[in-house]
Amino acid sequence: MRLASTKTAAALCGGLLLAMSVPASAAVDAKLLDMLKANGSISQAQYAELQAELAQDQKTQQIAQQAQQETNEQIAATAKKTNELSTFDQKLAWAAKTQFKGDVRFREETVHNDGVSNNKDQDRQRIRVRLGAYSEINPQVDTGIRIATGNNDDARSTNQSLDGYFDKKSIWLDQGYVDYHPDFLKNLHVVGGKMPQQWVNMGDIIWDSDISPEGLALTYKYPLGGSTELFGSAGHYTLKDNVDGDGVQFKHDLRLYAGQLGARFAITDNLKLTLGGSVYGYDNDDDITAGGTTTPSILATNGNTPNEQFKLYEGFGQIDIGGLPMPLSLYGQYVTNKDASNDQDAAWLTGVKTKLYGFAVDYNYRDVQRNAVVGAFTDSDFANGFTGSRGSKLKVSYDIDKNFALGATYFMAKSDFTNATIRDSDIKTLQLDAEAKF
Repeated sequence: MRLASTKTAAALCGGLLLAMSVPASAAVDAKLLDMLKANGSISQAQYAELQAELAQDQKTQQIAQQAQQETNEQIAATAKKTNELSTFDQKLAWAAKTQFKGDVRFREETVHNDGVSNNKDQDRQRIRVRLGAYSEINPQVDTGIRIATGNNDDARSTNQSLDGYFDKKSIWLDQGYVDYHPDFLKNLHVVGGKMPQQWVNMGDIIWDSDISPEGLALTYKYPLGGSTELFGSAGHYTLKDNVDGDGVQFKHDLRLYAGQLGARFAITDNLKLTLGGSVYGYDNDDDITAGGTTTPSILATNGNTPNEQFKLYEGFGQIDIGGLPMPLSLYGQYVTNKDASNDQDAAWLTGVKTKLYGFAVDYNYRDVQRNAVVGAFTDSDFANGFTGSRGSKLKVSYDIDKNFALGATYFMAKSDFTNATIRDSDIKTLQLDAEAKF
């Protein structure tokens, strides 16, 4: 009987422990213990022991519940914080995908004009400040915005003369454009707005490097294998609205149509060749009035024959030679104006670039006849920005530290025009530059 009672007690205790191992209220567990004690299934000692274990289990469960509650609160707080960070990141995603680039240049410039009766020489100090923000809107769309200094809104210059009794200097919108490059056609870019020049330049007799054209352009590169590729561009640019005073449709605007096609070849590892051709055609440039006034067309200026018309054909090329004690590049361009009113319709430039003992050297010689290129857009520094000129340009620069360089450029030009009335002079220009980029 005693053995049976012991077995019964053991069984009951086992059942009790099993019951206690599953979730149950503390009141039910305590009542069960009291019932077992009352019917004599367990002794007082067993009752005390089980009651102590029940109290310990209750305490453990409370600690576990508290820990779980704290964990849940931490998870909720982390989720909330993560969501807040995600929202914040989304708001500032543009910042992570935006680059700021710019430069500051200080220039000392001397211009000497032989053959001019007065004001032969000019000495001045000038600055150029440019700041651009370039952002990836999404994987297929980029934008660019750039502001720059300038004495005025002249398309050919971002230089600002140090003058005017310490007055504040003007800032202009130099570029603002959208660049769409769809995933379905790699290397295609559709660019709209006031943009960087979308054509390849091997010289500056057609285009001053500071000009930012305005309109719509397409560029495309097609790899042929290895380091060989085709490249091309086409664009429609508006220069003057309603140039003839007869309406505001496109057909009444002064417009530029530009097209270019070229190729880059890797003949050997140390010999690379670039060849190409361009067409720049102007519509309504035969209208000599702008907006119905008597103002001459702004295109035919700076040495051009008055009322001149323009359709430019360009050929250009460059040879890059490696494997020498110093790198060597030979380049050139030839331009003819098909619509010129006289035989002053051709321009050419040839040059050489190299780097010697850390000095970058660039020399070219050019001959630009009077109506070969558009006077409003040709290089503004050579021969005071006038056509009907010929001579040399030598540029030397040296990086004295990271993103900081010193340079000197010397122009030696003979010009048929130094301004609208003065003819036949030698124009020598020296520019000393200190430029920092970031």
